Amino acid sequence: MSQTTKTLQEQSNEIRQRLDEEICNISEPLWNYCRYLTGSPWDGEDLYQETILKVLGGLFTRWHPTNLKSYVFRIATNTWIDQCRKEKRTLGELQENNEAFEELSDNLELEEALVKLDALFSPRQTAVFLLLEIFRFQADEVASIVKTTPGAVYASVRRMKYKLQTNRDHSIKPKLENSPQQSKTIQAYLKAFNHGDLKGVLSLISDQAHYEASLGFLEVNKEEIINGSLSYGLPGHHAIECKLWGKHVIVVLAETDQGQLVHDIQYQEVENNKIVYHRSFFFRKEFIVAASKELGYKPQLNKPPLNWEEK
Repeated sequence: MSQTTKTLQEQSNEIRQRLDEEICNISEPLWNYCRYLTGSPWDGEDLYQETILKVLGGLFTRWHPTNLKSYVFRIATNTWIDQCRKEKRTLGELQENNEAFEELSDNLELEEALVKLDALFSPRQTAVFLLLEIFRFQADEVASIVKTTPGAVYASVRRMKYKLQTNRDHSIKPKLENSPQQSKTIQAYLKAFNHGDLKGVLSLISDQAHYEASLGFLEVNKEEIINGSLSYGLPGHHAIECKLWGKHVIVVLAETDQGQLVHDIQYQEVENNKIVYHRSFFFRKEFIVAASKELGYKPQLNKPPLNWEEK
């Protein structure tokens, strides 16, 4: 690795740390926005990560003072709409004409509404509702983010509220996901991991495997894994297989004075009896916290080098 490349990496890490500090107060709302915008915690997590990477790489294009919250939510919205456009989804029009509607009357109804948005409305309508009603942006800010007019924002939300009221008993079919068969390779991985058998774990990993800790690091072959993330061995925690939001995952639990806490969540892709892709969410606070609640555990907030208790 050249000195120039190392310097660029160090500078990038410093910028990333500075960005984390700047957005720490909006990272949880942003994750929730991505989750409800996509209609899925998994898709929302992917959108969140892509948003952060785009923010990190695109701030240099802003020549004017920038409201960071508005800018970050704008990037998330545009990224999702672009993805929907590529998938040939109908984005929907936002018209200004008004119709009669009734207000949502309580928080319970609002919670019900959030899980229906993706099924009942177009991507742009969903974005408008979330930005105005849930995350409390001003109508002119919403109009700028989704590229419409304030009048269309108000009118769209009124129509959406009316439709939500008249669809209280609307049956939302769950999105079906393929549940993988129990993999012998994954079972062998769990056994080796729980016995602290590093050689056993490495024997299951392809020489060309991608080993990714989302928004943390990426290793693209076994040699990098051996000399990088696993250079100090296995963490000494206990791993179990669980189903999280329709996907089979491995949950790594740390034994602490507070009991078992979620240390990491992982999933692997296997081909020809070898792990070819390993993804860890170790560095993803919002995801770990939400997943822990879903699984019935508490998250480990202090796990070197991370200490989320301080924030």
